[in-house]
Amino acid sequence: MIGILIIAHAPLASALRDCALHVFPECAAGVQALDIAPNASPEESLLLAKAAMARLNTAEVLLLSDVFGATPSNVAEKLNDGIDTRLLAGVNLPMLLRSVCYRHESLDALAARAQAGGTQGIMPVGFTAPQNQSGPRHAPSYHDHQQ
Repeated sequence: MIGILIIAHAPLASALRDCALHVFPECAAGVQALDIAPNASPEESLLLAKAAMARLNTAEVLLLSDVFGATPSNVAEKLNDGIDTRLLAGVNLPMLLRSVCYRHESLDALAARAQAGGTQGIMPVGFTAPQNQSGPRHAPSYHDHQQ
């Protein structure tokens, strides 16, 4: 099984892990989280990330970070060798849930599924007006200035 390491601004990494384990509690050992504190140095963060990765005790690791170019992503980039690890930035809960479900696949397949899960989990949700109600269908402060 492939390990998953979430590296994100505090407290996002732990919160995402907690949400994933709420759905899949049996995956606790295979998913680690590292919250990067606002005042943590990149060097200290890298040491903590290496320790978290070692706790996974897996040959391959999917690294998930929050914002590309920010400290968590930069730390994850230093762990990413492109052989035994893959890094995706922009982690969200649908991406993580998809990752947990497919940890048994190859690392390349898992990274592709994670990316697809992250993007497919983003969708516009329209507003539906209440049925059978008369009156304005807009905010009370709305003023139509057309003649």
